[in-house]
Amino acid sequence: MIIPAESRAAGSIEFQPIPVNRYQRKLKDELKNFSPADLRRIQRDMELIRAFENMLNEVKLRGNYKGVAYNHRGPAHLSIGQEATAVGQCYLLDVNDHIYGSHRSHGEILAKGLSAIHKLADQPLLDLMRGYFDGQALRIVEKDAKGDTKDLAIDYLVYGALAEIFAREPGFNKGLGGSMHAFFPPFGIYPNNAIVGGSADISVGAALYKHVNQKPGIVIANIGDASAGCGPTWEAICFATMDQFKLLWDEAHRGGLPLIINFVNNFYGMGGQPVGETMGFKVLARLGAGVNPEQMHAERVDGYNPLAVIDAMARKRKILAEKNGPVLLDTITYRFSGHSPSDASSYREKAEIEAWQQCDPLLTFAQDLVAHKVCTQADIDGMREQAEAIVFKAYQKAIDLEISPRADLKKPGSLLERTMFSNLKVDAIETGRTPEVLMPLADNPRVKQLAARSRSAFDEQGARLPRTRCIGIRDALFEAILDRFYVDPTMIAYGEENRDWGGAFAVYRGLTEALPYHRLFNSSISEGAIVGTAVGYALEGGRPLVELMYCDFMGRAGDEIFNQLAKWQSMSGGLLRMPVVLRVSVGSKYGAQHSQDWTSMCAHIPGLKVVFPATPYDAKGLMYSALTGTDPVIFFESQRIYDQPEEFVRGGVPTGYYEIPFGEPDVKQSGTDLTILTIGATLYRALEAAKILEEKHGISCEVIDARSIVPFNYDKVIESVKKTRKILLASDACERGSALQTFATKITQFAFDELDAPPVVVGARNWITPADEVEDAFFPYPSDILDAVHEHIQPLPGYQAARPCDNHELGRRSREGI
Repeated sequence: MIIPAESRAAGSIEFQPIPVNRYQRKLKDELKNFSPADLRRIQRDMELIRAFENMLNEVKLRGNYKGVAYNHRGPAHLSIGQEATAVGQCYLLDVNDHIYGSHRSHGEILAKGLSAIHKLADQPLLDLMRGYFDGQALRIVEKDAKGDTKDLAIDYLVYGALAEIFAREPGFNKGLGGSMHAFFPPFGIYPNNAIVGGSADISVGAALYKHVNQKPGIVIANIGDASAGCGPTWEAICFATMDQFKLLWDEAHRGGLPLIINFVNNFYGMGGQPVGETMGFKVLARLGAGVNPEQMHAERVDGYNPLAVIDAMARKRKILAEKNGPVLLDTITYRFSGHSPSDASSYREKAEIEAWQQCDPLLTFAQDLVAHKVCTQADIDGMREQAEAIVFKAYQKAIDLEISPRADLKKPGSLLERTMFSNLKVDAIETGRTPEVLMPLADNPRVKQLAARSRSAFDEQGARLPRTRCIGIRDALFEAILDRFYVDPTMIAYGEENRDWGGAFAVYRGLTEALPYHRLFNSSISEGAIVGTAVGYALEGGRPLVELMYCDFMGRAGDEIFNQLAKWQSMSGGLLRMPVVLRVSVGSKYGAQHSQDWTSMCAHIPGLKVVFPATPYDAKGLMYSALTGTDPVIFFESQRIYDQPEEFVRGGVPTGYYEIPFGEPDVKQSGTDLTILTIGATLYRALEAAKILEEKHGISCEVIDARSIVPFNYDKVIESVKKTRKILLASDACERGSALQTFATKITQFAFDELDAPPVVVGARNWITPADEVEDAFFPYPSDILDAVHEHIQPLPGYQAARPCDNHELGRRSREGI
């Protein structure tokens, strides 16, 4: 309870000091904690990363490396100078610890890979390399391999990463990720992200997966200091620190997320300086103080000392093991190179770069090693030469098209076509584990309530029943969703008002009684983080069902939907799956910012499946298909028809499991003279128009409900058009650039010789959505359909158009941009 006396009482908020570069030990103090071999390995790993990045720098600037020419046309955001940060972070990590990175993460890929190679035994290493994409990269590197299994694995790591950067099919992600998106899950290296701050909310979702499903390891988000100015980063931090994790979840799942949000602070966001110019925090670590009482255990760490980073990681891992996360780290470092090789660094002084180069960890740490007789200068020189040799060998293989071909993306059925969707059916993503629920499904009070309702809109004599006595769309969705919670133990649902409230539109009423908090919970009002965390949860191996209360709120999650959710399956080369279902409610009555149909925007983005059922039968069957699939589905629902009963299927909505395949439209009413194709709730207004056309004008209409927008099979529509020779298309989306326009174009192309008139599109007007009292001037109503038929398809004797829609009027609207 929120107690007025407590909330209104005078007082102050106290903050604890945030440590800044607290590690002050010298190498001599650490000789008892690190073996000479361990210390030499730290230096070796830094040398290998530097050699790798230097090679890419040479290729980008001069078109060759060691005299061997290559023109790399892709990007290369280099981390020269940042090696100690990456190596120190990864030193203690194992393959169960997962890192997510940024566009500047080559060093983190190599550091994490080298740490994994050191910790894994030889046989698991071999099995891993042989099993990854059928051993394609391994076969290339083992032909001239020298040394032991770990030497082979290092060659494999460097080659696989470089082949990916050069867009070669043997690369870690089949060449479809590239420099900014390369990753290798077997070593705990998860997707790196070209969008600034893009890994923030994804990593929160990854940590959520580990926490909910009690999996070992921690998650680290490596994001730049400039990402502190990005909305998704703040949403991620707010989501990760929700009180409910430590206060409301059951005892077995209570505690903070196993997450470190690590700001790799090189003091620049491209050319902008967060300190002194584009931000106001001065010391980034202070951000943690504003988030929760623990201040996210925030700390600034000297990333130019690998031992300081190792020390910080050891202490923060202990905090996470005690379930007291998440943690925020401000790890300072510096990049000697520009934002990219084309960057002339005009925004910073040469003296600044030189000052940082004087304390270059590759030099200072090596000097310490020599001074304390851990190794000799000759050993250091040998490490450098060996690192360059490893990189040069990988470079020669990666640039050779005979050895490392690119995927042929021009042929039908190409790699990219095959990886846009996985199209698999998986009943339960994790088997052998019983889903955690609070009661048997049959005891659910809503299940009992629905058992007394009619499954159809009609009684046994065919008389229409009151809607309150029938299964509606919201009920059909509930049945499918509840059922899957009892099958898939990884399935969770969250969003705004999901728990207790029962969902903003009552679809989830009855779930709170059935599910523990960690499987159904309310999130912060953070639409970006709602979707971004779902991406991370799915990448790790779970099935999230998340909801945005209104379609209009998708704009707040634009990057997460269009750049993250849609792309990681294909950017992984088909390695990863994305079984996310995003429920989106299309409003009405609420004006310009709560009543928009954005199906067309989602349909425009490759990699998303988009559905919009308009009947209870279709809603349940499509939801079953979505919740047993492995692809991201944007599941649109109309607030206008949540209580709509089933009118079209004899017997109504089945009680048990059934699927409706994506992409198959359904004929809701047969006819012979005119085809009407609809999307969403417009179906019912089209049926009203069809009734008027039949009764008053003798025009028999065949009404087809699209059901799916992506994918979409045109066969039924073309078959209908061959019969009627005319088609009108209608939806509540604004007409300009809508999915209907794409449908109309394809129908014209596929059935040109069958048409007596061009397809006619009737969508919402290209305006803002007005108030409910006048929205019939905006959305397509039966009169608009009749007007369009009369003006553009077939004149209706004695009919007077309700408002102008002839070509002259349409031309005027276009000229005026409305």
